[in-house]
Amino acid sequence: MKRIAVVEDNADNRLLVRAILEDSYVIIEYDSGSAALAGLKDGRPDLILLDISLPEMDGTEVLRAIRADAALRLLPVIALTAHAMAGDRERFLAEGFDDYLTKPIMDENVLIGSIERLLGRSA
Repeated sequence: MKRIAVVEDNADNRLLVRAILEDSYVIIEYDSGSAALAGLKDGRPDLILLDISLPEMDGTEVLRAIRADAALRLLPVIALTAHAMAGDRERFLAEGFDDYLTKPIMDENVLIGSIERLLGRSA
């Protein structure tokens, strides 16, 4: 079963993502960017759902660290964020995210479709 890392400081948001995805994927949860970077070295997931507003270091800093690590740089990373202002999608994609989805998750099929598309591409 494919493994998805969810990097999200809000426990309710992690619970929602788990409820949507746990029947099809193994979910690994991290509540901060630093915890994720430490954990990713021990168990490489197949895809990362990464919040932007995190304690200690934000999602773009976490993404830069992932892209700088030879073992992790090709992992698909989806920005899953409440940042939904005009231009945010383009900005985050330009920063190197593979996709951009906004919270709250209103249509779980959009999330699942993005994950399936990216996992299919990385297979």
